[in-house]
Amino acid sequence: MTSFTVLIGAPQPHAALRAAALHAAEALLPPTGLSHPIEVVDLASFGSALLAADPGEEVTTALGRVRASDVVLVVSPQVHGSYTGLLKVFLDRIPEVGLGHTIAVPMAVVDDLRTGRGVEDDLRVLLSDLGARVIEPGLLLARDELGDPAGVIAAWSEVAAPTLRQATVVSV
Repeated sequence: MTSFTVLIGAPQPHAALRAAALHAAEALLPPTGLSHPIEVVDLASFGSALLAADPGEEVTTALGRVRASDVVLVVSPQVHGSYTGLLKVFLDRIPEVGLGHTIAVPMAVVDDLRTGRGVEDDLRVLLSDLGARVIEPGLLLARDELGDPAGVIAAWSEVAAPTLRQATVVSV
């Protein structure tokens, strides 16, 4: 069985971004042959523990879950042109090539699709630096699409699922 984790780097816990991320993950399951359960790591729930020298059991468990996952959907809203500091602080705790066996799928929510490609590119570089194989295409959602992302996610999953399916077959 292939493990699948959704890593949410939004500063607000249980944000609309979380619902869209879970929808995107669910959309990938049938066409890729991946199965439940989808694990969720919502970084906003950790608060200041992410910055502590000893982050505690919850953060350590989350890091282990992400590192052990075969597939990780990494989600961030665009902040100042890139991903959130919250996501960066968490991923900085993963050692070099710590995601070496992981397939990563970047997802970002942006204010303007015309200028939003940078955050996906930044996520792609960050995840690649950690050793992950990052599939194309990532998912970009406009902030105003968060209320009803189904159409965008369906169109994206039709394109992304074959690449993810092939990557999981090669990895397993």
